[in-house]
Parts: sequence; C-alpha cells; structure tokens
Amino acid sequence: MATRQQVVDEARTWIGTRWQHQGRLKGVGVDCAGLVVCVMRNVGVEVRDVDGYTRRPDGSLLDIVRAQTEPADVWCAGDVAVFQWDNDPCHLAIMTGPNSIIHAHALSRGVVEHDLDPKWRMAIVGVRRVPGVE
Repeated sequence: MATRQQVVDEARTWIGTRWQHQGRLKGVGVDCAGLVVCVMRNVGVEVRDVDGYTRRPDGSLLDIVRAQTEPADVWCAGDVAVFQWDNDPCHLAIMTGPNSIIHAHALSRGVVEHDLDPKWRMAIVGVRRVPGVE
C-alpha cells in the first residue's frame, strides 16, 4: 500500500527526466506509461509494465490501464489521467491534485508538472484509481 502523497512525492523526483519512448530510467529517459509504472513500483504498488508499443495509438494502452485500475469519480492526487488526442487514448499522467498533473511529455521534452488548462482538461477521457494507492 502507498499513500497518494507518496505517489506525488515520487513522481516529483522524476521532474526533469527527459522524454524517451519506452524509457524507464529516472534521470535518463522515460515516457508517459513508463513514468506511471516506475512511480507506482517505486512506492511499492505492483503494476504490470507494457512494452513493444508504438507511438501511434491503437487503443491497447487504454485496455492495459483499464485492466489494472478502477474508475475514479472524484479526481485525487495519485490517480492516473488518460488523455485522448485525435481518436485514441494515447497519453497518461499522474494527478497531483484535482487540477494538476505530472507527466512525461514529448513536446515538453521530459517530465513536467503543470495545471490542467482547458486544452488538457478537454482531452481527458478518464481518470483511473490504482488499487494499492489510498
């Protein structure tokens, strides 16, 4: 078990790590899925990792996330936000509060924390709760 604050605190230690597709190493490179997997594992919450995925969304990311999480009606720190660009869910972030996220973002060139502005908020297709985080 881990607390929501432990998840947020661990996620913040990744800020500044550069973005790297399928990366999994703090200070070296990580992508959005890798950030969620590594943060959860580092606080003692076991989640299944994914590999071999492409940068082109095909819906499989959402299937993997749904299989390991539960819907969150109220957004809380430590939850995982799923974002959709174009037609398929293709991006993950860790909620740091009801209106902010930490994520590995290619356009930002790494792990960043910021508020959910209207553009980001409209792209959310779901917020999921990870069992073992309370």
